[in-house]
Amino acid sequence: MDNKISRRSIGLIVNYLVLALFLFISFTSKISAENRLKLNDKDYFETRGFNVLVFENEYNGMFFDEKTAGILLIHHGVRTATGGAVRLKPTPEQWDQIPRVVERNVNKEDNSIDVLLRYEDFDFNSRLYVQPRGDSLLFRVTLDKPLPKKLEGRTGLNIEFLPSKYFGKTYIMDDKMGIFPRYPFGPMKVLPAETQLRQFSDHTTFDDRGRGEYVEAQPIASGHKLILAPDDPESRIVIQALDGVLSLLDGRTVAQNGWFVVRSLIPANKTGIVVEWLLTPNLIPNWTKKPMIGYSQVGYHPDQQKKAIIELDVNDTSHTKVSLFKLDNKGEWQEVLNGEVEEWGNFLRYNYVTFDFSSVKENGLYMIQYGGQKSGSFRIGPHVYDDIWQPTLDVWFPVQMDHMFVNEAYRVWHGAAHLDDARQAPTNHQHFDGFRMDDSTDTQYKVGEHIPGLNIGGWFDAGDYDIRTSSHCPTVMHLVDAWEHFKIERDETLIDQKQRYVDIHHPDGHPDLLQQIEHGTLALIAQHRAFGRAIQDIIVPHLHQYHHLGDGSTMTDNLVYNPDLQPYETDGYTSGTPDDRWAFTNRSSFTNYSSMSALAAASRALRGYHDALADECLETAKKAWLYEHENPVSSGRFGAFGEMSAALQLYISTKEEMYAEKFEELLWPSMERGFAWSIGTAINALPYMDSAYKEKLRPYVEKYKASNEELLRQNPYGVSISRGGWAGNSGIIRWAITNYLLHKAYPDIIGPEYTFRGVDYIFGCHPTSNVSFVSGIGAHSKTMAYGNNRADFSFIAGGVVPGVLILKPDFPEHMTDWPFLWGENEYVIDICAAYIFLANAVQDLARE
Repeated sequence: MDNKISRRSIGLIVNYLVLALFLFISFTSKISAENRLKLNDKDYFETRGFNVLVFENEYNGMFFDEKTAGILLIHHGVRTATGGAVRLKPTPEQWDQIPRVVERNVNKEDNSIDVLLRYEDFDFNSRLYVQPRGDSLLFRVTLDKPLPKKLEGRTGLNIEFLPSKYFGKTYIMDDKMGIFPRYPFGPMKVLPAETQLRQFSDHTTFDDRGRGEYVEAQPIASGHKLILAPDDPESRIVIQALDGVLSLLDGRTVAQNGWFVVRSLIPANKTGIVVEWLLTPNLIPNWTKKPMIGYSQVGYHPDQQKKAIIELDVNDTSHTKVSLFKLDNKGEWQEVLNGEVEEWGNFLRYNYVTFDFSSVKENGLYMIQYGGQKSGSFRIGPHVYDDIWQPTLDVWFPVQMDHMFVNEAYRVWHGAAHLDDARQAPTNHQHFDGFRMDDSTDTQYKVGEHIPGLNIGGWFDAGDYDIRTSSHCPTVMHLVDAWEHFKIERDETLIDQKQRYVDIHHPDGHPDLLQQIEHGTLALIAQHRAFGRAIQDIIVPHLHQYHHLGDGSTMTDNLVYNPDLQPYETDGYTSGTPDDRWAFTNRSSFTNYSSMSALAAASRALRGYHDALADECLETAKKAWLYEHENPVSSGRFGAFGEMSAALQLYISTKEEMYAEKFEELLWPSMERGFAWSIGTAINALPYMDSAYKEKLRPYVEKYKASNEELLRQNPYGVSISRGGWAGNSGIIRWAITNYLLHKAYPDIIGPEYTFRGVDYIFGCHPTSNVSFVSGIGAHSKTMAYGNNRADFSFIAGGVVPGVLILKPDFPEHMTDWPFLWGENEYVIDICAAYIFLANAVQDLARE
């Protein structure tokens, strides 16, 4: 009896086990089938939680390797890898040679993509083939001809992994374990300079101090199978070399903006298949991106429109209710509003819903909850905008001041930089930052000659420390506009031009805004004193200087170059080191018109503060106007736009009718060609024109309103989101300013909501994150940005970054933990000056 029961029990157990095994196999097969990568209708590989973009984004010939090209891996919503390509260096720097895409084939029939890559200098082609294999991805490199001799032992298949995603996590190479270092770490090799492969235009990123050498990173691990982050399900990836060896390197030992690199060398004297990898991502079953609640980190005025925009994974179909909570005087959250979200639809790769809580007007601290996701806290109150511009004027602009020693309490931001400015740039020269000299200097100076008087005024344009005229002119204009509209008399900074000394948080009895206008104007007027007109740029000559990080005063030796001395030799007054910045001096009508606009405008602001400089600015602008009309050159559409702006500023400053006539002669045809480009200039003219002008402008304002409404149909944020290589916050700020000025002049057509829409976007209501794009402004803001302290993973208070970058075809990105992507994170002077105006404009609207 017991034996029968035992046999029957065993039989039942076996049957249950077989059934369980069958169900498990069926379930895992289903999961595996669901996880298989497939080409989607946008021509990239997709499965839930993992996307592979194969050269949707190509390297460009302007800034070369921007870490946004090649094969990109988007793993659980984060771009964790970039630069998958055949490369010529173990850890390629920005200015190393990049492959050109000859052809890209999307092969729907076998679910693959192949790309033909070419290095022109070496007549070298390779084909990179990518195809899913079950839950994995096959990378294959094939050659029709063997590697050129010069590329043997150098060329390999690379892919680069985002350091901030892997800091402190482990890796396993075969049976050896390690930890991804937070600080650059790894062995280096010194190589003879003559073996260095040519970088951009024969420049070099390495300063060998006359040693005739350079360095390359060496592997921190080598083997056949690499597991990245085995302890992290979100970022775990396995790479297996089917033939050959894998190496793991730390690219940051060569350049701070480098990534962790995995590579396999291509063997010499071989054709056909030369490298094969199998890459397998870990996929979290049914992974769904968490809802992202977009809202203003600064908060809201009680009477403005208040709308949160919630970004959802396309697989997130819950569309739950949303609630608004208010913090009571006991420190407890009380629900004050709830309801259904309103569906907006799909934009790029995500779905969006909105929550309008404009009816809530009571002062206080609030929080939004959508399902299990909560926003941070934010304010509603009449004074939320009162101080949002102050760090930009108090801190960010002082830190950017060139030719000055900048102190803040116990901290020195930098010494007085570039006191050796500047030398005449050589002819027939293409600079790595896009500037070019033709076969003439267009000046009285010989190539390499020191040009006196250029070592005053100006701001570091961005992270690269140059004096870019095309940025300085609009910066001065925005600051003048802020002065004329709002009379900002705030004084929190000591600025002493004679001592070249700046002390932050130290009032000196003068309005800081006027002092900044003066500082920018000094750089512009110095060009006219030296050349009789504006020039393009003043910038370092060497690539190894250009990537300088840290104190700007150490970018050069601050001693005027003396050709009679040897390199690195000095007599205490001059130096034999040719590190002085170059002045790019070829004539540009657009640049000259832009400069005279800024000078004419500055003359008004400086009147009563620095009268001698104000007089010089206006006379210089008038002389420059005559020069351009007596010596006309073809300047195209941009030149005409610059002339129109210069005519307006000269008319406002002089009241001479000839300038007004020229302005209107140029304005109205420009409005017909593209009113969106010119309406900002048109509305700035309105206070100085008659009533007929205002009526003539009215139909264009009505068209502008229609274009504003169209933006709401294009994306849920209702602003123009750029899709170029530089994110679009600058355009959004200008758009919001234009709407403010139009609202003040035509309140019956343009309401204040467009300006508030722009500032809400800047302060956190935007795709992919809800960070405020202004460092130090709002509860959660940019605390890691591409400023001159980016190597410290830090920020400069008041700086404004470019924002959300759209990687083709549909991936919005803004990295908050990796500062080195300039298209998303780089501070520049003109956007920060425009922000000061916009912040005061919205404060003015709040007072309405």
